[in-house]
Amino acid sequence: MASAPVPALDFDPNDLITPSNYGVGGQPHAIWSQLREHSPVHRVESDSHPPFYAITRHADIMDISSKPNIFSNREGPMLLDHAVLDRRAQNPDEFGQMRTIIEMDPPEHRDYRKVASGFFTPRSIHRLDEIVAESARKMVDNLGDEGEADFVEVISQRHPLRVLATILGLGPDVEDILLELTQQLFASEDPDLQRPGEDRAEASRQLIAEFGALFTKIIEDRRANPTDDLASMLANAKMADGSPMGPIETFGYYLIVFTAGHDTTRNAISGGMQALLENPDQLRKLCANPTDALAKSTVEEVVRWTSPVNYMRRHLLEDVELHGVRMKAGEDLIMYYASANRDDSVFDRPFEFDIERHPNRHLGFGTGEHFCLGAHVARLSSRALFLELANRIEVMEPAGDPAHIASSFVVGLKSLPVRYKIRPAA
Repeated sequence: MASAPVPALDFDPNDLITPSNYGVGGQPHAIWSQLREHSPVHRVESDSHPPFYAITRHADIMDISSKPNIFSNREGPMLLDHAVLDRRAQNPDEFGQMRTIIEMDPPEHRDYRKVASGFFTPRSIHRLDEIVAESARKMVDNLGDEGEADFVEVISQRHPLRVLATILGLGPDVEDILLELTQQLFASEDPDLQRPGEDRAEASRQLIAEFGALFTKIIEDRRANPTDDLASMLANAKMADGSPMGPIETFGYYLIVFTAGHDTTRNAISGGMQALLENPDQLRKLCANPTDALAKSTVEEVVRWTSPVNYMRRHLLEDVELHGVRMKAGEDLIMYYASANRDDSVFDRPFEFDIERHPNRHLGFGTGEHFCLGAHVARLSSRALFLELANRIEVMEPAGDPAHIASSFVVGLKSLPVRYKIRPAA
């Protein structure tokens, strides 16, 4: 059976996937609205990337995520552009010897996920309450009574980094190194944040080599001197059969935990503050009623609104037809979580930022087998910060234009100038 005819839609396909376009315009919500209504499974051919199918509806992403036997993760979560694919063809080891759980399918994925899943349960992370509250308080204290600052630089990138470093058992001396490497990894196409160097393949190799050197040092230390932190758990992890976790997978686990847990939370916090500034009634509501319950619902709406993990890729293992479109085994599709989180079949008033939204069935942490392992930590960390801000903000207003990261995978702001007055901690 032939695929259904594709309606004529007016948009630049590069806006859907090319990092530099996101750096200029942010997430392409107007395009996603067209696609959800008229072409929910849309073949995209851009200048920068191989062809793929854009999946934009909430229900379809839920369905696809529940079928890893058909829609595989094994080719990785990102759709690589032509330039990177060409480099990888010439330099197969460019990204080093690391393999992450995001690149695994069941049953292997479940076996490796169990290695750290116990650490991230709500009951286990409850012991972090004081840590995240103290970090939030110190971050706001550092602002002083009043002034102007880049909210991203002084608050949103520092708070989750401090929480993550504490969980991993790392000292403040490692934080700046971790911050720089993480930015270079997830913003590799952003001229302000990428690793310097004209030779991008060499820059990538150097970046992974630095990660490897950092991880090797920590792993060796935790094997010789184990503690109760997450770094020790991963360094000494054993699989279900009692064998130690392999070196490629251990390095991959470190890469995911050290990086993904920071950038996504940072971008959610930055975008959340931007949303509060653009919707001052919501900021006033939060500050007038700074309860744990309202902080929780604020964080859920922030994650829905910002969707820092913009998409995940899936690789077809067999032919599939969806909404009249025939997709063939070997082809790729992109599940746009940010689009699903504006789907009006699921959310009332999806383009309104509402910190009391209920229900809020967002897909900001994914769904299915690959639901975000660190979601509970991200929620706890973000909630503590927004609660601290709500209790202490007297004035918070824009002091300049925000700037977007040139990235289409993990998306967000790289700067958010603010002007503020802060009351002392109680």
